Amino acid sequence: MKKHPLIGAIAALTAFHCAPMALAQTDDQVEDLGNIVSVGTRVAGRTITETAAPVDIITSEEITNSGATEVGKILQLLAPSFNFSSTTISDGTDIIRPATLRGLGPDQVLVLVNGKRRHQQALVNVQQTIARGSAGTDINAIPVSAIDRIEILRDGAAAQYGSDAISGVINIILKNRAEGTQLTVQAGQHYEGDGEVLMTGINTGFGLGDDGFLNLSLEYRDRGETNRAGVDSLRVDPPRVTQRIGDADSENLSFWFNAEVPFGESEFYFFGGGSDREGNSSGFFRSAGDDRTSPDLYPNGFLPTLITTVNDRSLNAGFRGDFNDRWRWDLNAGLGHSRFTFRTANSWNVSFGPGSPTGAQDGTLKYDQRTLNFDLQGRYDSSWDSPIYASYGLEYRDENYQIVRGDLVSYAYGPNNDPSIIILNQNGGIAAAGIQGFPGFTPATEVDDGRDSIGVYADFESNLTDDFMLGLAVRAEDYSDFGSSFTGKISGLLNVTDAFAIRGTVSTGFRAPSVQQAFYSQVSTNLNAAGVLTETITARQGSEVALAFGVPDLQEETSVNASLGFVYEMNDRFTLTADLYRIDIDDRIVFSTSINPEPDSENCTDASVCPIAVLLRPLNVGQAQFFTNAIDTETVGLDIVGTFNTEFDNGSLLSVVGALHFNDTDVTTVRSASDVLSPEQIFDETQRVLIEEGQPGEHALLSFTHDHNQWSTNLRFNYFGSVSGQGFTGIKQKWSGKWLTDLSVSYAFTDQVKLTVGGTNIFDEYPDKWDEVDGFPFPQLGFVYGWETLPFGINGGFYFAKLNVDF
Repeated sequence: MKKHPLIGAIAALTAFHCAPMALAQTDDQVEDLGNIVSVGTRVAGRTITETAAPVDIITSEEITNSGATEVGKILQLLAPSFNFSSTTISDGTDIIRPATLRGLGPDQVLVLVNGKRRHQQALVNVQQTIARGSAGTDINAIPVSAIDRIEILRDGAAAQYGSDAISGVINIILKNRAEGTQLTVQAGQHYEGDGEVLMTGINTGFGLGDDGFLNLSLEYRDRGETNRAGVDSLRVDPPRVTQRIGDADSENLSFWFNAEVPFGESEFYFFGGGSDREGNSSGFFRSAGDDRTSPDLYPNGFLPTLITTVNDRSLNAGFRGDFNDRWRWDLNAGLGHSRFTFRTANSWNVSFGPGSPTGAQDGTLKYDQRTLNFDLQGRYDSSWDSPIYASYGLEYRDENYQIVRGDLVSYAYGPNNDPSIIILNQNGGIAAAGIQGFPGFTPATEVDDGRDSIGVYADFESNLTDDFMLGLAVRAEDYSDFGSSFTGKISGLLNVTDAFAIRGTVSTGFRAPSVQQAFYSQVSTNLNAAGVLTETITARQGSEVALAFGVPDLQEETSVNASLGFVYEMNDRFTLTADLYRIDIDDRIVFSTSINPEPDSENCTDASVCPIAVLLRPLNVGQAQFFTNAIDTETVGLDIVGTFNTEFDNGSLLSVVGALHFNDTDVTTVRSASDVLSPEQIFDETQRVLIEEGQPGEHALLSFTHDHNQWSTNLRFNYFGSVSGQGFTGIKQKWSGKWLTDLSVSYAFTDQVKLTVGGTNIFDEYPDKWDEVDGFPFPQLGFVYGWETLPFGINGGFYFAKLNVDF
């Protein structure tokens, strides 16, 4: 097993200041483990052990010690119920990776910033990866420098927060310091000598008025590419590496702000920011003799390059204040914008001949969200000792989705885009249309459409006795495109003893089909088995292709979520929680399997023999895919979290966090609304495996943090359970679970200057290699580890140094 020399240095430093120590005998020197939460309950002052639903809090110190520079990676290292699957050669998904909770989809977790709904991304994941067919939230657009802490509600909360909150809620709290500046500089790279990361962030605060503040964050992050491709022994002679398989090159610049200003008896607040990112990744290598290459342009073959640009903007602003000493109001308006642009380089359009441009703009995806909220929180007197805490709210949301066509060369068949003109490739066959790597969006796929919705909610919580708390929430929403939804939630917390409590929730939930799923479409022109140019289409709802197959418009997903657990606080030092949960989702929206004509159906005209071919042929469509409410799923799981803090006689402090996450998802029903397509044709075994086994069923975390004088050491173990996939080959392969070890040591030279050195995955663990027989031909083409479902990637060990300066 390879080890980097840095490991020995860190171990020596750790040993130097971790000499044997005796435990102190009193608790009054130990920091209270209680943490105030703002998600899952609307009652101020509740801690993580006083809520009926489980909530995790990731502190700013834990964020700093993680060694990661992206929000998604930080959560994956510190929150076992969260998954941030690594992908490669997956178009835009290489740049915006899917963030999931409890093994569900990225669009089934709601992301908030300062308690307000954040917009989704414009990108739709359509490749064979985790999150296939969904559009989640680009959490990496939020700079780490701006974040004070992150709260994760591990419970269904659609009745409290609205659509998407089926698996839970992630609430990102921004920094609110009103004075001082913090500069962070971090650099690192992988053991293989690639994937260099440079991150520079600055956060500063200013006072506004008597009690206001303005907090600003500016962050730059440059992540170099990694390449773990093996030798291509099938397509080139002599064999050599022909692929880029690993992290895409990514450069990110972001500016965020958070502010509050006193305004008479109320306050004005605003927060948000912008992020710009450019990524550089590749498609599949085209060898010299391939139909898609040119001896004039690329005599040795070529590897298409995909350059992606992500622009993200958000702004929330509002007023809040007190009506009296019992009731508080909050009026908020929000704007969110996500823009994703595709550009291809180092490629060409075969049908344009050797004079074809070698690059093109492939088109742009845009998503816009506008929200208006009014919330009212307060309390009523009751006939029992505790008041009834109540919250009411009204939300209006308007969403729009736009697809902008690419350059003509990105999608066309020849300069005239006329399929009747015969254009030959270098081998004498019909030339393929469109630029290679990522064919552009066509005029037929352009769209500019949207919807609006309005929702109302009521949320109540009260301690009916000294030992029993009960909560009730209801929500009604109406959407302009699919109709109405009504959800509810009941929750309770019973203190059996001063140290032991039982908690549980039961709720119904829903997820509205996203406008991305409703309006996304893409067309590429390819040769069918008969050598005729036909279109391969992702057909949006209401399109001619969808109507021909009888695929109806999308409806909402509905869910039932139940959890039961306990909280045990032995003392100020030790807390243990465990929560069982079950999530049943009906009418889950999926991206269908590719629908192909029946074999040997080129000349078939009998709809009873070849119904798919008969439907597709008049539409000049050779292959089709749809978004459809095709499956029901059942997810069951268990979360166990324990924390232990103690102070030693020499004044040093040891903090231990242990967490176990288990989940198992089963597809219980597959259905087809089409009279032509069977359930198995809509959703085949490959897609079932992706949902049931594509994410780890187990994730364990064990973290030790030791602080002594100027020194701080963090040792962290993460276990990622096994995953399976059978995309690309049709043969399922299992990648076994792995333990990853992270280690960092910090030294504070002064109260203002701290240096941290460390590493993640310090023992250089990699996923299992792709089976060379069952995986053929991909291992022989250089795909050593696969790329469909791997949770921690294929990069191996990483070491870093970080400098924090406060002034």
